[in-house]
Amino acid sequence: MKANNLVEAVARTAQKHAGKDAFLWKLEGGWHGISYETFWNKVKHLAAGLAYLGVKRNDKVAILSENNPYWPAADLAIMSLGAVSVPIHSTLPPDQVTYILKNAECTFMFVQDDFFLDKIPEADRVPTAIIFPPDNFVQTEQIVSLQHVASLGYNLPYENWEYNWSNLKRDELATIIHTSGTTGNPKGAMLTHGNILSNVEGVQFWVLEAKPSDILLSHLPLSHVFERMAGQFMPLSIGCTIAYAEGIDKVQENLLEVRPTVLVSVPLLFEKVYATAQQMVESGTPLRKKIFKWAINIGLKKYEYYLSQSFDEMMKNGFLPKEITRSWKIANALVYSKVKKKLGGRIRGLISGGGALNPEIGRFFWAVDIPALEGYGLTETSPVVCTNPMVRSKVGTVGKPLPNLEIKIAEDGEVMVKGPSVMKGYYKDDEATAETFRDGWFLTGDIGSIDEEGYLKIVDRKKRIIVLTTGKNVAPQPVENAMTQSLYINNAVLIGQDKKYVIALITPSLENLLPWAKQKGLTTDVNQLLKEPAVQQLLTKEVAKFTSKFARHEQPKKVVIIGKEWNVQDGELTPSLKVRLPEIQKKYGEVIELAYAEEMFTDMRIAANEAAVGLSINPERRGSRE
Repeated sequence: MKANNLVEAVARTAQKHAGKDAFLWKLEGGWHGISYETFWNKVKHLAAGLAYLGVKRNDKVAILSENNPYWPAADLAIMSLGAVSVPIHSTLPPDQVTYILKNAECTFMFVQDDFFLDKIPEADRVPTAIIFPPDNFVQTEQIVSLQHVASLGYNLPYENWEYNWSNLKRDELATIIHTSGTTGNPKGAMLTHGNILSNVEGVQFWVLEAKPSDILLSHLPLSHVFERMAGQFMPLSIGCTIAYAEGIDKVQENLLEVRPTVLVSVPLLFEKVYATAQQMVESGTPLRKKIFKWAINIGLKKYEYYLSQSFDEMMKNGFLPKEITRSWKIANALVYSKVKKKLGGRIRGLISGGGALNPEIGRFFWAVDIPALEGYGLTETSPVVCTNPMVRSKVGTVGKPLPNLEIKIAEDGEVMVKGPSVMKGYYKDDEATAETFRDGWFLTGDIGSIDEEGYLKIVDRKKRIIVLTTGKNVAPQPVENAMTQSLYINNAVLIGQDKKYVIALITPSLENLLPWAKQKGLTTDVNQLLKEPAVQQLLTKEVAKFTSKFARHEQPKKVVIIGKEWNVQDGELTPSLKVRLPEIQKKYGEVIELAYAEEMFTDMRIAANEAAVGLSINPERRGSRE
C-alpha cells in the first residue's frame, strides 16, 4: 500500500530497517553513522519540541543550512506537524534570503550557525531561530539550540504526534521551494506530499531501482528539489544509507572513502570526471593513448548493440555478442576498471539532472561500463518529468516520461506536462500560476521534441533562443555544452540576441589551465596568464574545435575570456549551478558591446573589476551574413 504522506513513507522504513545506518557523515577525520531507529526518535523529539514552541499546522518554517543529518530531521519534524518546510539555498546572498523568508511568511527557521544567521538583518529575522549544534552558543528568547528544542520534546512528548502525521493526506502542502531565479525574483513552488511521493514512485519504477543495500553520496544542496527528492526522500523511503560529502571540493576524496553504489549529481561533476580521464590519457605514452582509444571503441560497440536490441532479444541472444566479449573483458581490465576506481569502484549507475549532459560525455560513461542516466525536470514538477530507463538509455535525450506523467509538445515547440507531481501553484502569486498553466497542462518554458520511440530531447529554454538580425535562430545550450567539453573551459555562454552573429563568453578551467601553463614555462599568475598569446590561442582554438560541428551561424565569431571562475556567491550561477544570463549580461555588458563594436578585439579590457580578454576567431568570416 502506498504511503499517504512523506512522513509515513520514512516511518515505515525506520520500523523495517531500525538498526541500519540511515546517514553517514565525516567528523574529525572519521565517518560516523546514525541508525534509522535513532534518527526517527530524534525526529519525534524535535517535532514535540517545535509543537511546544508553537509551530502548528500550515505554519511556514525555513531551513538555511548546508547538508548534514540535522537537515532531514528538521524537514520531517516540520512536516509531521502539518507545517510547511521552506528550504533556502545556503549560498544565497542576504537580500535573497530575506526575500524568501518574507515571501513565504516564515515564522520559525532552522539555521546552521551564526555565520548563516548573520546573513539576515536583525530587523528581517523570524521570531524564533533554531541553530544546529554550534561550538559556542548563547541562547536568547529569539535564538535557541536544536538540542534545547529536542530536549523539550523528550521531556514533554507530543501524545498525538503519530495520529497527527498519519492523517496527513497526499494533497496537503509539504514544502515551498523557490525557483533558482535565473531571471527576476524566485517564485515559491507549492509542492504537496503527493507531488513528491508520486515522483519518488515514478523514478523508482522507471530508472535505477534503489535497494536497501545502496549507499548514496549526497553532495548537491538539499535545498534544491532534485537532491531533496532523489537524495533524501527516495533513499529514505527505501532504506538506503545516505553519506554526506564534506563539500563539493571534497567529493573526489569522499567517493573513494564511501564507495557509493549510486551517484546522483549534475553535469558539472561528470564533466570534471571526464576531464580528469582525458587529462590522464593526454599525459600518458602513445601506447596508453592507443589502448584507451581502443577500449572506448569496444565500449561504444557494446552500447550500440545494447541500443539496437530489445530487452527480450538480449535475454534470448545474450547481453553481449561473443565476438565482442573477449575484447570487452580485456578493455575492462585495462581501462574501465581504472575509471570506476576514481568513483569508488562500486558505482552501478549515475543519475544526471539539473542541466543538460553533453552527449559525448554521456557516451563516454556508457563506453567505460558506467551507466549514465540523464533526466529532465523542474522545481514545479517535483522535479523529474522524464528520465532514461536503465533497460534502454538513449544518450542525447532526456528519456521518456515517468509512467505516471504525460507530456506533449505545443505548436510552438514548448514541452507541456500533466500528472500527479505537478505543483499546486506559486505561493501568493495567482497571476504567475495562471500564466504557467494552459487547459490543465503545465508549461515548462522549454523547447523540445519527441522522437519516434517516445524519447524527449530538450533544445533549450524558450526564452533563451537567440534570434539574429540575419533572421536565423540559435539554440545556445548545445553550443555551450560543446564548448565546456574542452578540458580548459569551465563555463560558456553564447550571446547574440538582435546581433549579426554570436559570440562566446568563457571562463577557463584553472584546474587544468595552470598545470598546462607550468608545463609550457608560462606564468601561473591568472591575470598575467590570460595575456599570454599561447593561452589565448589555446582557448580560442578549443572553442573553434568543439563548435565546428554546428552550422556556421551557430559558431561564435569572437570569444571573451573571463579572468575568474563564476560562482553562486557572486551571482553568476544559480544554486543549481546554472548560469544566470541577466547577471552575466549586466556584469560584462561593456565588454560584450566592445566585442561587437570593434573589428579587432585583442587588447585587455576590464569588466566589473575582473580581467576579460576579447579575441576574434575565423576573422575571414567577419561581416558574413550567414
